[in-house]
Amino acid sequence: MDGLLPALPEDWERCLAVAAHPDDIEYGAASAIARWTAQGKQVTYLLATRGEAGIDGLHPDRAAPLREEEERAGAREVGVDVVEFLDHRDGVVEYGPDLRRDIVRAIRRHRPEVIVSGAFTVRMVGGMTNQADHRAVGLATLDAARDAGNRWIFPELVDEGLPPWGGVRYVCFAGAERPTHGVDVTGEPLRRGIASLEAHAEYTRGLGVAGPEPGPMLTWAARQGGPALGVEAAVLFDVHALAFEGPPPWL
Repeated sequence: MDGLLPALPEDWERCLAVAAHPDDIEYGAASAIARWTAQGKQVTYLLATRGEAGIDGLHPDRAAPLREEEERAGAREVGVDVVEFLDHRDGVVEYGPDLRRDIVRAIRRHRPEVIVSGAFTVRMVGGMTNQADHRAVGLATLDAARDAGNRWIFPELVDEGLPPWGGVRYVCFAGAERPTHGVDVTGEPLRRGIASLEAHAEYTRGLGVAGPEPGPMLTWAARQGGPALGVEAAVLFDVHALAFEGPPPWL
C-alpha cells in the first residue's frame, strides 16, 4: 500500500530504553520491546527517576521503592531483566550536562545500537501537552547518543574504563506527534505490553482517580497506529538516524 510508514529496521541486537519515570515505557513502547526480546534481542531499561513524586497521597520516601519494584515487574513481563535507576529528582529533572553524562555512561556500558525514549517536543501524539521531565530526558537522550561516541565529551568516563561508543544507529521516540516509522505489535507483543502496564497497579490506584484500563487503552492506541504501517496493531516512533544508511546521498 502506498503512503505507509516504513517498519523500523530490526537488523540489530542491543537496545537501551531511557525514560523519565516508571511506567513511561509501558505506555506503548513496551509492546515493541516485547517483540524484540522474543526475537532474542537484548533490551535494558534506564530510568532517570524513581517516580517518587507520582502519588499525591504517598510520601516520596515510600513511593520510590514501590514504583521501582513495579517497574522491574513490568520489565519482566516483556523480557527485560536489567533495569537501572539514576538519582534525578522526579518532577524537576533538568536538561544539562549532568543528565547527559549519566545517560552517556549507560550507553557506553551497554553499547546499544538502538535507543528508545519518549518524545521531547512540547506536543505529543493527539496534541497532548508533554510533561517537563519527559522533554528533558528525551532531548538529553538524543544528545547523549552522539556524545557517547566522542572521547572529548565527558573524558572522565574514559578514566572510569568506559571508552567511546559510536555504534548507536537509531534513536526512536514514542508518543511523537509526527512519527516516521512503526513496529508491528499485533498479537502476543501487544498482550505482553498490556501485562507490563498492568504491573503498575499500586501506582495507578494511588493516583486517586479512575484511570483507563491498560488493556482497552493500549489496544485502542495500537490499533490507531496499525493502519499507518498496514497492520492490525503498531507502535509508532519518530526515528532519528545518527548516520547514513548506505552510501552518502551525494555519491
